[in-house]
Amino acid sequence: MSKVKFYREEQIPLEMHKVRVVQKLTLLPVEERLKKIQEAGNNTFLLQNKDVYMDMLTDSGVNAMSDNQVASMGMADDSYAGSETFNRVKSAIFEVFGTEHVLPAHQGRAAENILAEAYVKPGMVAIMNFHFTTTKAHITRLGGEVVEVLGKKGLVPVSDEPFKGDLDLDELRKTIEKYGPEKVAFVRVEAGTNLIGGQPVSLENMLAVADVCHEYGVKSILDASLLQDNVYFMKTREAQCKFMTTKQIYHLLADKMDIIYFSGRKLGFARGGIITSHNKKYINDMMEFIPLYEGFLTYGGMEVRSMEAMAVGLLESLDMEYINQGPEFIEYLVNELDKYGVPVVKPAGGLGAHLNCSEFVPHLPHEKYPAAAVATALYIASGIRGMERGSLSEQREPDGTERYAELELMRLAMPRRVFTLSQVKYCADRIKWLYDNRELIGGLEWVEEPKVLRFFFGRLKEIGYWQEELAKKFREDFGESL
Repeated sequence: MSKVKFYREEQIPLEMHKVRVVQKLTLLPVEERLKKIQEAGNNTFLLQNKDVYMDMLTDSGVNAMSDNQVASMGMADDSYAGSETFNRVKSAIFEVFGTEHVLPAHQGRAAENILAEAYVKPGMVAIMNFHFTTTKAHITRLGGEVVEVLGKKGLVPVSDEPFKGDLDLDELRKTIEKYGPEKVAFVRVEAGTNLIGGQPVSLENMLAVADVCHEYGVKSILDASLLQDNVYFMKTREAQCKFMTTKQIYHLLADKMDIIYFSGRKLGFARGGIITSHNKKYINDMMEFIPLYEGFLTYGGMEVRSMEAMAVGLLESLDMEYINQGPEFIEYLVNELDKYGVPVVKPAGGLGAHLNCSEFVPHLPHEKYPAAAVATALYIASGIRGMERGSLSEQREPDGTERYAELELMRLAMPRRVFTLSQVKYCADRIKWLYDNRELIGGLEWVEEPKVLRFFFGRLKEIGYWQEELAKKFREDFGESL
């Protein structure tokens, strides 16, 4: 991995690629941005991309593909069964993970559904470091319960802990013994943890978790969707990984974990989902659900051109020059915001930079959805689309009471190889302005609230007229500027 030191300039991340295809962006006037976010029900998911300047909603399916990925799409074998394209995907997975058995799905949450259908029964628990929204929804839909055993430092927004996604091993043992191994559907390790700031899990912890699972006869499952970012942190923060190759780390994890699944929209920079294992029994447990929910066993709902791109992208995920682009840009943005005094989650994780909205807008309680409010305010101030990762992303308890999130975060995802440094600097600048005017930010309340995954398509309204006041202040400070 190259580490370039600048002679006279500030230390900045260096792009290890050149731009060959561009997409025109639009930055609407602030008055238009105000109108658009209100028309979208104050839900950034419901904004039209044509009205967004920097789309930092997610890193899922929006990463820039390499020239080799694009070229590979012309080789796609468009057949229903026995496609050579699937064989190339299998070959890439064998190279990256060393696993022989592969089930395709159309995306990561489809793989989650297959896993839940195969292993979750009413009254069972799924143990994990921290839940993800769709993972939890699949489990609870089938009558299961999610139990989190995140380490004690995992929810501390600012610390010097390099692996805040680690599981508490003592708590893991206690939880398995409390419910009994027969009631544990599986133990899931999310590397890294999406809802707490993309924080990584150490190799040492993952291997120890697998050992505990094997001791109790419980299945260990690795969500590898963000594994390439996690491997970057292993190699830069964990002494035993410094001189290991990325391939060695991937293989070691696959040898220890019973099942690995991932979203190809993240790992591999394409579209689709994969479940893989050394153990044919686990594959047989899940195989019947693929034709039922996804498609045939050699495409699983994926489009073959995307599969070709995934195969190449998986091999590229072994290259640290590709892997480092996300984490280093995220770290740069986090450090810039920290210098400005903006409350952020530290150390920087993978996936994106995360604003700590409990401190950003301390005057807003949970019930006014501070992270969602900051997301709408940032769009008004900048045209940047971020994503709420707080109480809005939770689901209500069975009795209808609100479940408030441990952390109120607003995520600024950093799709790999997409943004330039000037755009990242623009993002930091506008957030600083918003933070200096944070007293203007008010709360939100529900207008339309779906029962499941409400953050995707629910609609809210501002409490009072604070958004109009924010737009007015922007115009006063920036004049004719967009």
